[in-house]
Formats: sequence, structure tokens, C-alpha cells
Amino acid sequence: MPTIVFATPKGGAGKSTSAVILATELAGKGGTVTIIDADPNKPVSQWAKLPGRPQTLSVVADATEETIIDQINEAKRHSQFVIVDLEGTASATVTFAVSRADLVIIPTQGSHLDAAESVKALKLVRNMEKARDGQAIPTAILFTRTSAAIRPRTLQAIEAEFLKAGERVLDTQINERDAFRAIFSFGGTLSDLDHAQVSNIPAAITNARAFAGEVLSILKQPVAVPAIRAQVA
Repeated sequence: MPTIVFATPKGGAGKSTSAVILATELAGKGGTVTIIDADPNKPVSQWAKLPGRPQTLSVVADATEETIIDQINEAKRHSQFVIVDLEGTASATVTFAVSRADLVIIPTQGSHLDAAESVKALKLVRNMEKARDGQAIPTAILFTRTSAAIRPRTLQAIEAEFLKAGERVLDTQINERDAFRAIFSFGGTLSDLDHAQVSNIPAAITNARAFAGEVLSILKQPVAVPAIRAQVA
């Protein structure tokens, strides 16, 4: 049962939003999902208290550095997918969660400041690969809060730099959409939102499904030996 970890040292990069979007899409496909909320601000736990959480999706709200590994292992016993939403800083909890990951997703916005923080997360993953005797930890950069219509040159340059360094960048980006914010206000899933209250829900659903589909595709791929990567500036 795969464990998908959302990690970045920078707060506000869209970790919790991306985690909930992925979890609800997987649950909507019939999967059993556990989200482990290891963010001290508890955004996922607050969302879970609102009405509309899928019945096949559970949330563990009390993760700490002392419990995170046991909680991941326990969740893997009864859920098809385990998703870990980590705090936006470097900590033992982050390190322990990454050590158990089958896929680490690093959300980042299209700025050089965010990219620099993403590099820190990548370095942590590479160090954990060494700790796992060279066993690869699949990793992907996810651009968040992007425009669906415009691809700024800065974002394109950052994406090219990651690709040049041998890092995987998801084709799907999480666009800036009212619907993604709305589920944290109203609860439930994107499909549960009221069209009278929230704009352009179908586009958000399409975006979310593309994201989930790409993640599933990565999880189905065999884990390769870690490649020699260039350093991302």
C-alpha cells in the first residue's frame, strides 16, 4: 500500500490543499485512504470535521515525531493509500515520514524563493536514500497556485532547471482556483460544492483528476536505482 508524502520546508506552498485534493480523488475512485495530518496547524483535520468527508477516507490528527512511523505502518494495514501532510519546516517528523515514503511530492510555487526551498526538500530525500542503502525514493515537483491560462517565463525557467538536474516535474499543475479553497470552508469534495457559491467547479474537478491520474501512473512504475543528478541552483 503506497505512502505518499507531501513535503517542503516552506509554508504556504499548497501541501495541505494538494493532499486533500489527491485523497478525495482517490477515495472517489473507490480507494480506501488515510491522511496523516502532521502539520501543527491541522488544516486537514479541520477540513475533516466539516460535513461531506468520504466514508472511505480517514484522518489521523495526532501525529508526532514519536508516533509518525507507527501511524504510517498502521494506516498501511487497513488503507490502500496513505497520504502524509507534513509541517512546513525541517524536523524529525519530516525525516521519519520521508523515510517511509513510496512517493514524495514537493509542492512549490513558481518563484525562485520557493524553488530554493524545494531544493532543500530534495536534498533531504537524497540523504534518506543513502540511509536506505541506496534504495530510491521516487520524488516529484508539483507546481501549485498556477494560472490555467498563462505560463510565466519565471516558472518555465525554474521547471527547466529542475528537469536539467534530472528531477521529475509533474505535467499537471494545481491551478489557482476558488474551488480548491472552498472545500476547506464548506467541507466535502469538489463534487459536493454548490455551483451557486463557487465558480468554475468543473475545471477544478478536471484539474484534480489529472493530478490524481498522474500520481497513480507514477506509483505503478518500477522504482529505479537513484540516478546521478546535477545540482539545482
